[in-house]
Amino acid sequence: MDDVDPLELAAELRLALGTLVRGLRVGDELPQNQAAVLGWLVREGPRTTSELADLQRVRHQSMARTVALLTEAGLVEQQPHASDGRKVLIAATARGTGALHAQRARREGAIATAIAERLSPPEQQVLREAVTLLRRLA
Repeated sequence: MDDVDPLELAAELRLALGTLVRGLRVGDELPQNQAAVLGWLVREGPRTTSELADLQRVRHQSMARTVALLTEAGLVEQQPHASDGRKVLIAATARGTGALHAQRARREGAIATAIAERLSPPEQQVLREAVTLLRRLA
């Protein structure tokens, strides 16, 4: 068995995953930054704009613009903060949750189609095993 150069493997993996992700983004209705914010809100619940900016590692002003666009589209709404009347929480609406789930379902469908069409059953099994390894890396 050949020795594996971890740095070379890392570069190949980064390239392959980057190409896969960029290909999946084609056809997305939600820009990446908006989908990421919705993802946080759907998974973790309402957050302030400042908290969202910290989570996404962007400036408050940039997040305020993203939140404004999501609000205009009806994908998020403002709610009063339970313990601090000066703060406002941003929460995903049912429409926002639906849009996020639809985008994820489209991406998963595209991956499933590619797996079924491009990989043999033994290769599909190798990929299943690789997913476990990728989770360990994460």
